[in-house]
Amino acid sequence: MSPRTKHIIAIFLGFIVLLITLFLLTFDINHLKPWINKRVSEATGRTFAINGDLKLSWEKPGHRATGWRGWIPWAHISAQNIIFGNPDWAQVSSNMIEVKNLDFVLNPAALLDRKIVLPRIQLTEPHLNLERRPDGNNNWTLKSNSSGTWKFELQRLVVNKGWVNLLDAIKHADVRADIDTLQEQTYGVAWKISGHFNDEPVSGQGRAGDVLSLQEIKMPFPIEAVVQVGKTTIDVRGTLTQPQNLAALDMQLKLSGDSMGNLFPLIGIVLPETPPYTTAGHLTGTLNELGGDWTYEKFSGKVGESDVAGTLEFHAQKPRSLLKGVVVSRLLRLQDLGPVIGADSNDSKANRGAPAVQPADKVLPVEPFKVERWGSIDAAVKFTGQKIVYGKGMPIANLRANIHLQDRVLSLQPLNFGVAGGHLLSTVKLDGRNETINAKIRLSAKHLKLNQMFPAVTEMQASIGEINGQAVLAARGNSVAAMLGSANGEIKATIDTGIISKLLLEKIGLNLGNIILAKIFGDQQVDLNCLAADFATTNGLMTPRIFIVDTDAATLNIGGHVNLTAEQLDLTIKADSKKLRLASLRAPIYLTGSFKLPKVEVDKKALALKAGSAVLLAIEAPLATALLPLTNPGKDKSPDCSHLLTQASKPPPANPPLPPSPPP
Repeated sequence: MSPRTKHIIAIFLGFIVLLITLFLLTFDINHLKPWINKRVSEATGRTFAINGDLKLSWEKPGHRATGWRGWIPWAHISAQNIIFGNPDWAQVSSNMIEVKNLDFVLNPAALLDRKIVLPRIQLTEPHLNLERRPDGNNNWTLKSNSSGTWKFELQRLVVNKGWVNLLDAIKHADVRADIDTLQEQTYGVAWKISGHFNDEPVSGQGRAGDVLSLQEIKMPFPIEAVVQVGKTTIDVRGTLTQPQNLAALDMQLKLSGDSMGNLFPLIGIVLPETPPYTTAGHLTGTLNELGGDWTYEKFSGKVGESDVAGTLEFHAQKPRSLLKGVVVSRLLRLQDLGPVIGADSNDSKANRGAPAVQPADKVLPVEPFKVERWGSIDAAVKFTGQKIVYGKGMPIANLRANIHLQDRVLSLQPLNFGVAGGHLLSTVKLDGRNETINAKIRLSAKHLKLNQMFPAVTEMQASIGEINGQAVLAARGNSVAAMLGSANGEIKATIDTGIISKLLLEKIGLNLGNIILAKIFGDQQVDLNCLAADFATTNGLMTPRIFIVDTDAATLNIGGHVNLTAEQLDLTIKADSKKLRLASLRAPIYLTGSFKLPKVEVDKKALALKAGSAVLLAIEAPLATALLPLTNPGKDKSPDCSHLLTQASKPPPANPPLPPSPPP
C-alpha cells in the first residue's frame, strides 16, 4: 500500500471518528431510556425505570480495563427519579429503591459480553427498602433472567443521603436508618436508626466515612455508633478496612445491658445469663468465608456488683464456631452468679427479660436452661473468682471453673473453690443433645472447718473440727429443680474428731437446765467423737442410711427423708444423753415443712407424758422427786465411730443410673 493510500485511509477513519464523536456529543441520551429500562429489567428480573432527565459524558476507563478495552471511555451518566422494583413476594408495597438523583458510570465494553457493569453508582436522597423472608430469600440478591442472556454487576456504591428500611423475618427486625451527609474532614455520613428487633425497641445514631462502598476502600474507614436494642447498649469507636468484608476491624467496644444472655440474638454467641453488666475493651477482627476471627481483648467492667476482666476470642469454623478465652473477677459477689442457673429473684428475672417462673414457695430454681442455643457454638473459657463475697454466710474463695461446651454438651471440669477453710472440688456435665438434659455431678469436700461453716452463728465459733464429704448424682431435667428432683446417687459426709459447741447441742436436745446455766456462765465445748452421714438418693428422695452425731455428752440419731422433688423435709432427731441432765425435756424432734418454711417441733405426746408425770409427783412428793421425769440418767456407751466413719467414707459408685426418661 502506497503512502498516499495510507494517508487517505487515515483521513477517512479520522473523519468517521469525528462524526461518531459529534454524534455522541449531540445525541440526546434520553432516547435510550426505553432500551436501558428494558435491559436492566431483563438482567435483574425487576422493574427498572428512569423517569427523569438523562445526561451523558465520557471519562477515562478505570484501572481494571486492560488491553483494547482500556481505549474505550466509560460513560458517565446522570439521571433523575429512578425506581427499582421489589420481587413479587415482597411485603413492602413501595419499590426496593427510589432515587431522586443518580450519578453512575457504565462500562460500554462490557455490553459486548451481554453484561451491564456499573463501576460506580452515587445515590442522592435514596430510599431503600430491604426485606428478607423466613426462608432466607431476600430482595437485595439480584439474579439473572431465566434465559441467562444478560448479567448485572455493581462494583461500588456511594450513598450521600437518604434512608434505608430493613424488614428481616429471620432476625425479627423492622429497622429504619436515616442518613445525612456531613461536611467534615473525617466523617462524611451521619445516621440515625429506629424500629424494633426481636420485639425490642431499637434506637441509635452514629457517623461513618464519606462513602459507603461495596468494593475496595484502601484507607481505613472511620465509624462510630451508639445503638440501643431493648436495654442493651452497644458503643463502638474505630475503623474498618474494606467495609464490604471487614478485612480489618479495629475499634473500642463498650457493651451494657440487663443480661449477657440477651446478646445471643445480636451476636449469635451463647453467653450466660447475668445481672446488669457493663464492659469496655478493644475489638479486632477479620472476616472470612465462614464468619471471621474476632478478639475482644483486655476488656474490663462489672457484672452486678462483681468486677470482670479478660480476653475472649471468637473463631468461625466448622462444624461449629469456637469461643475461647480467660475471664477473671478479683471481687466476685456470689449472688451475681445466681442468674446463671436461674437462682435469682423473680424481679431480677423480669429485669433481664426472663419469665418470672419461680414459685413463691419453692427454693430450687425452676427456670429452664436455654438448651436450644447450645448447639450454635463450642466454647472453652477459663473463669477465676479470686475473692468471693457471700453476705454473712460461709466464706468462699478462689473459684475456678473450666467451662467447656462442645456439640451441646456443657461441662465444668473442674469447678473448684475454697470454702470454710477447706476445698470443694467438683465436676459437672450437662448433656443437652436430647430434649431433656442428662446431668452428672461429682463433688468432693475436703477439710471444711466447723467454726467457719456458719460465721453468723455465735455458738459455732467455739467449735473445732473438719468436715469431709463426697457426692455423686445422675439426673435428668432442664432446670436445677428438675434435675435434683429426679436425681439418683449418694451423698456422704464425715467428721472424724473435734470439739463442738455444747450450747448448740443443748439447744438441739432441749436440755433446759444446761441452756440456762450456759447462758449465765458462758458457752462450753464438748468432744465430738464422730459425725457420719450417708444418704441414698433415688428419684429425688434422700434417705439416710447412716446419720449419727456422737459426742461425749450425747448421741444424735437422725432418720427420715428429704424429698427434693416436693422440696419437703421429714426428719426425726433423737438425742440420747450420756450423762445426768437437769430438767431435760428430751423427746424426739421433728424437722418438717418445706425448704422455704421448715418447721421444728417436739414430740408433743412424749413431752406431755414427762410433764404430766412431774405434776403428779409434785402433788404427792418433794420437789426432788418431781424432777425425776425431767432428768436423764444418761448412757455411757458410744456407737462404734470407727465402723460408722468407714461406712460413710466409702466412695459412692462412679456412675449411678440415670433416672428414666420423662414421657413424651
